[in-house]
Amino acid sequence: MSKSDINKVVLAYSGGLDTAVIAKWLQDVYDCEVVTFTADIGQGEEVEPARSKAEALGIKEIYIEDLQEDFVSNYVYPMFRANAIYEGEYLLGTSIARPLIARRLVEIANETGADAISHGATGKGNDQVRFELGAYALKPGVKVIAPWREWDLNSRDKLMAYAAEHKIPIEQKRGKKSPYSMDANLLHISYEGGQLEDPWCEPEESMWRWSVSPEAAPNEAEILELTYEKGDIIAIDGEAMTPATVLATLNKRAGAHGIGRLDIVENRYVGMKSRGCYETPGGTVMMRAHRAIESITLDREAAHLKDEIMPKYASLIYNGYWWSPEREMMQAMIDSSQERVNGVVKLKLYKGNVIVTGRRSDDTLFDEAIATFDDDGGSYNQADAEGFIKLNALRLRIAANRNNK
Repeated sequence: MSKSDINKVVLAYSGGLDTAVIAKWLQDVYDCEVVTFTADIGQGEEVEPARSKAEALGIKEIYIEDLQEDFVSNYVYPMFRANAIYEGEYLLGTSIARPLIARRLVEIANETGADAISHGATGKGNDQVRFELGAYALKPGVKVIAPWREWDLNSRDKLMAYAAEHKIPIEQKRGKKSPYSMDANLLHISYEGGQLEDPWCEPEESMWRWSVSPEAAPNEAEILELTYEKGDIIAIDGEAMTPATVLATLNKRAGAHGIGRLDIVENRYVGMKSRGCYETPGGTVMMRAHRAIESITLDREAAHLKDEIMPKYASLIYNGYWWSPEREMMQAMIDSSQERVNGVVKLKLYKGNVIVTGRRSDDTLFDEAIATFDDDGGSYNQADAEGFIKLNALRLRIAANRNNK
């Protein structure tokens, strides 16, 4: 498909400098109509101003949508049922938002009869892969325009000059501009660039937005109880909440105690290492609590199997394969495991720590009569352990006899 075949493009549009320039660039270079799509997934910034900015660029079809419940219900919650962590630390906050945005880009393209979709991800990052793998999985013949891989506007100064030349309205925020590249949604906020490009350089305290430092957190712990149904949190302290409200509430309460900060060097899918800092206060609580409720409701081998496949599941999300058949197959197994993951977890939040202090469930597999160190009334015959041990030692004994000859 040549540029002359592109009559309409759906652009993932934030209203910031990059996507404002992209919108104009698409109009000029591709001589096409642009449809903008702005998603509110809990980034904490007002998205409605994107409408007036798009209108100023002459854009007629403008989509601005609140997708917070969709995001948490259909993406965050399923991921947390799997206890997914990438490279042992990262809770996948940016990664899990991309399949939702890709889905809506494709849906809007179908609704409006657009010939292509476009995004503002750079040619160095993971997001270009995530957006495009998702789009191709949902619409195999879709045309994707990635301006950062085509143009030469590869610096902020060049973008600003282009905006000035084409009279693109750019909001000039007063005060000190953040030196970091940030991406936020209801699950987390990420920081890259600036002094973080030196892995030895400690992040400055003023960088963090969602949490206090553990040193400045309250000296009194906060107790909360999370109620689970089929692996998902449905209430906090007995109060029923929607998924998005659950996550927003946990972000606020955990962030106040310095919980959820992370500083890592990760391996990007495109091949380079990247240093990033993340705040995931609510997600950190969710991860700890979910493992706690699973500890009493999930069979040992089922739990161990989940742990074995989790790194693969996490890599699929990180690398952009949410819509792949293998992720969907794994999700079906994971969701099946959650049928009896019901109950309540009691937690203590204190100076950067999430401490599990209790867990209970009507579906518990914890049998106090068997587990007790006191007289179990015959519920468990300790003599049975001798044969169990000898059978499991058989291969070891055979090998040792051979080796000792």
